Amino acid sequence: MVDAHRTFVIVGGGLAGAKAAETLRAEGFTGRVILIGDERDHPYERPPLSKGYLMGKEERDSVFVHEPAWYAQAEIELHLGQSVVAVERDAKAVHLGDGAVIQYDKLLLATGAEPRRLDIPGTDLAGVHHLRRLAHADRLSRVLAALGRDNGHLLIAGAGWIGLEVAAAARGYGAEVTVVEPEPTPLHQVIGPEVGQVFTELHREHGVRFRFGVRLTEITGQDGVVLAARTDDGEEHPAHHVLAAIGAAPRTALAEAAGLALVDRAHGGGIAVDASLRTSDPDIYAAGDVAAQHHPLLDLRLRVEHWANALNGGPAAARAMLGKDVMYDRVPYFFSDQYDLGMEYSGWAPPGSYDQVVLRGDAAKREFIAFWLKDRRVLAGMNVNVWDVTDPIQELIRSGTPVDPEALADPGTPLSAHLDAP
Repeated sequence: MVDAHRTFVIVGGGLAGAKAAETLRAEGFTGRVILIGDERDHPYERPPLSKGYLMGKEERDSVFVHEPAWYAQAEIELHLGQSVVAVERDAKAVHLGDGAVIQYDKLLLATGAEPRRLDIPGTDLAGVHHLRRLAHADRLSRVLAALGRDNGHLLIAGAGWIGLEVAAAARGYGAEVTVVEPEPTPLHQVIGPEVGQVFTELHREHGVRFRFGVRLTEITGQDGVVLAARTDDGEEHPAHHVLAAIGAAPRTALAEAAGLALVDRAHGGGIAVDASLRTSDPDIYAAGDVAAQHHPLLDLRLRVEHWANALNGGPAAARAMLGKDVMYDRVPYFFSDQYDLGMEYSGWAPPGSYDQVVLRGDAAKREFIAFWLKDRRVLAGMNVNVWDVTDPIQELIRSGTPVDPEALADPGTPLSAHLDAP
């Protein structure tokens, strides 16, 4: 009962915050755990919002991290639909929008990220959408169903993961889809041009139109309704609805106002944390999309916006808050499902960081593994419709073992053989 007098506050009602609360109880913490979220919904997972739930294949209740009754059973105090307007570090208190003040012994900021906005005329039209929250997915699923019934047209700004997954969902409903992307291929800043072309061909086979190398300059409409969108090459594209899928920005306003150390936007933004997810204040931690961590394995500061980072980062921060020795060094991981293509990506290999891409398998059939190498060492691997290989791929990344690219490309050579290589 040594913790009974202590209060741990979690700001952020997403996956990272919910898993942190769960971990505090699982580790035996007996004090108060207060979880504050600015949405009225209980904490939920975000991947279904652009995948199964958006497509109508999953029920709404399936997205929640825990059943609502779990929080009372675990004695987690919930403040839903409440915003935190200030963190007062000297007094160790958070101020809520309704005027309430809550004292804390330890504080976790899991405030997540928010969609980046298009800075062009016409974004105030009712048919312009973002996808980040459950309410967004509720609205967008109704829109996609209506577009499918009426042969309507969705224009998507951005060919990243969200843009492509929504494109696949929209085509599943029967909507017409155009994707506008300033880079020469989809996912250019994540997987580069070598593998990005696989996704171009996949979506074109399913009827998606791409416009690469151009940017939206204006969304036009009448009486609040979207009618078309223009790009900087002078073309006008039909559109009944527009989705802005141009990335997300970490929600750092609270941390900035509190004087915590931040990372500038040019380097990814976010709240600067160490390997234990501790901020520049020893009693404040950050996890999930908002945390820019010094990654001990990759030896760089990294902010990861994917599900696995929230799933694992929240518990890691909770253990660190309890005084446990924590070094959060998981290999970054994410997954995507588009039509009949499923993929998993492990590692970190932005353009310019690698000198070779090795394909293992049949890219034409979309059954392969792609490896990004630097000096014959694996920086990242992506398995496409090939399963149960994430562990050996991550072991190759962790080990830093030099590999033979020709043997790596040979499906007949087990991945484990490269770990045993001299």
